[in-house]
Order: sequence, then C-alpha cells, then structure tokens
Amino acid sequence: MTTTERALLTESVHATLREQIFAGELPPGTPLSVPALAAKLNVSRTPVREAVQRLINEGIAVYTRNAGAKVDTVDDETIRAVFEVREVLDGLAAYQATLRATRQHLTDLSAMVGDQRALLTEQPDQRRDARLDLEFHTAIREIAGNKPLSEALTRLDGQAHLYRSDMWTYDDNRRIAVDEHQRILAAIRSGDAAGARTAACAHVAGLLVRTRRR
Repeated sequence: MTTTERALLTESVHATLREQIFAGELPPGTPLSVPALAAKLNVSRTPVREAVQRLINEGIAVYTRNAGAKVDTVDDETIRAVFEVREVLDGLAAYQATLRATRQHLTDLSAMVGDQRALLTEQPDQRRDARLDLEFHTAIREIAGNKPLSEALTRLDGQAHLYRSDMWTYDDNRRIAVDEHQRILAAIRSGDAAGARTAACAHVAGLLVRTRRR
C-alpha cells in the first residue's frame, strides 16, 4: 500500500468512527479497541490506530494508561464551556467572512438557508438537521479563511456532538435556528461585519440554552 493509499484509508476510517460516535452508535465511554475496530471495519490495525489518535487529538476520545482509548464524555459544565468559547470564535468567523465574502459565497449561503427552511415542512431528523447547521457554520468559517480559527472550531464542534441532546427533534428549535441563520446571512450580505458577529454570537448562545433545555 502506498503512502497516499494509507492516508486515504486512515481518512476513511476516521470519518466512519467520527460519524458512528456522533450518531450515538459508539456512545460516550465506549472503548476504542484498535484490534476490535480493525476486525469490525475489515481493515488493518495501522489506519485504525492513526484514526483513533486523530479522535484523541480532536478531543472526541481520551486515552488513559492501562485502559486505552475511549469515546470522551461531555457533561453539562463542559458543554457550557465549549459553547462559550465557540460563541466568541464563531462571532469572529462571521466578522471575517463578511469582509471576504464574494457574490458566489452569498449565493451558496443563501441556498443553504433556503434548503433548511424548505425542510421545516418535513418531520425532524436529528442527524440531518444537526449536519445542516454545522455545514452552514463550516461554510462561513471557510469564507473567513482563518485556518487556526477553523481548526479550533472543528475541535469544539466535535466535543459538542458528544453531548446527548434532543434539541433538533423539536420544530420550534429548528425554526429558530433557521431564522438565526437568516439574520447572520443578512448581515454578511449587507456588509455589516459587526452585525454578523453579533448575530453569530447570539445564535451560538441560543443553541447552548436550547441544547441543555430539558
């Protein structure tokens, strides 16, 4: 196997494990045994070992001596801290994206929000709706063009996904999120960088409250 082929396989294994963790198929506390996962995924141990190490680096998994790696656990206090940092950084991303956004970027963001609004007439799908929310924010971060900022937010996103919440199963939460996305987009479109930052910060702050609501 070439170096490129091994890297692609590691990427595939990492994406699979990450998706299974976020979907709850590998819930918090689940051991990430390299031999067991390699057998389950029908691959060699090396790409699994590298993928698990990436999960540890991303804050999605933890390693302890004598116990090995396992899916991390996020409690109420941790999720509050995660969202507080994300609020600041996503606000900065929206600010910077406003200054860099092209007409094509605006068209793409508008299409995303339009798709999200159209889906409000359908039944909630927690995995789909959470993914669409993340795709919108990821697009803004990419427009901002700040790699350290984007990498920090990717780590925070991973940790947030470990928190078990039924937020996306409620129609009012879905509708509120789309309205907040629309406000962020409107500020970016008008060139109001400060307004985009304010709207993004408010959105993330609201997500925290709704995520923890029982």
